[in-house]
Amino acid sequence: MRAVLPYLCAVLLGYLLGCSNMALYLGKLRKVDFRSGGSGNLGASNAMVLMGWGAGVLVAVHDVGKSVLAVYLVWRLFPGVPYVRVLAGAAAVVGHVYPFYLKFKGGKGFAAYYGMVLALNWKYALGLAIAVLILTLVTDFIVIGTMTTVASFPLFAWYTRGWIVLLIVLTASAVVIWKHRENFDRLRNGTEVGLRRANKGELRVK
Repeated sequence: MRAVLPYLCAVLLGYLLGCSNMALYLGKLRKVDFRSGGSGNLGASNAMVLMGWGAGVLVAVHDVGKSVLAVYLVWRLFPGVPYVRVLAGAAAVVGHVYPFYLKFKGGKGFAAYYGMVLALNWKYALGLAIAVLILTLVTDFIVIGTMTTVASFPLFAWYTRGWIVLLIVLTASAVVIWKHRENFDRLRNGTEVGLRRANKGELRVK
């Protein structure tokens, strides 16, 4: 049991931290219903669409930060125990997407996923951020950068850390991809909200 305890703690701590949702807090503060506006998602991209870049950045920083904090805390609590860091990061992604107090209906997990990547390998995360930024600006769609991240990091994880880490990371990737399935439908239909349209404030709540 003592051997399993670090892994249980990593999953529980990561999940609970992941459940924290800044978009929800801002929505209640400014009386904005995220569920009925924009993409209907409790995340950074919808915060940007509905309340502007400042709100979007604040939500993104919070969502990235909670995964970083989860990984850091378990690293300090259980130094030298293999796989606890990646477990905590993946659990934070799951907590963001499926928070227990919102009937398991949270955000789509990209910022939390990026926070996991950042905490596990900041050099890779930095290069990935540049690539995602370029792709997003060129295509106008955040979802393109999102898919680049969740598709490439499992390959990097497998190459550098082996198949166990790959399986854990793939679980987080699968959750994020599943939550973006409506974005794929909107891309096909030409109804996905791009950055340029959002920046014009067409959908913004006044």
